[in-house]
Amino acid sequence: MPAKKTTILAADDDPQLLRLITRNLQLEGYDVLVASDGQQALELIENNTPDLVLLDVMMPRMDGFTVCYRVREFSSVQIIIITARGQDQDKVRGLDL
Repeated sequence: MPAKKTTILAADDDPQLLRLITRNLQLEGYDVLVASDGQQALELIENNTPDLVLLDVMMPRMDGFTVCYRVREFSSVQIIIITARGQDQDKVRGLDL
């Protein structure tokens, strides 16, 4: 029986960046789930149990910080926050979550 592929959820509201991330991950052999807003990301995490989440901070319907906080209520999935924000307080908040 073949080994289960690693599943990565990519969540970002920028469609071009999301396509780039998705295509590159697929070329490396990963299964990729895609979300274009925070609510969709949270639902996909709840229903699919990905192995890793790439999470943008600035998304519609629910920001990435809120998604991260909500995910931590039920999962310890690894989360990498991707953002253009560079303020120290945002970095600290992301690490705290």
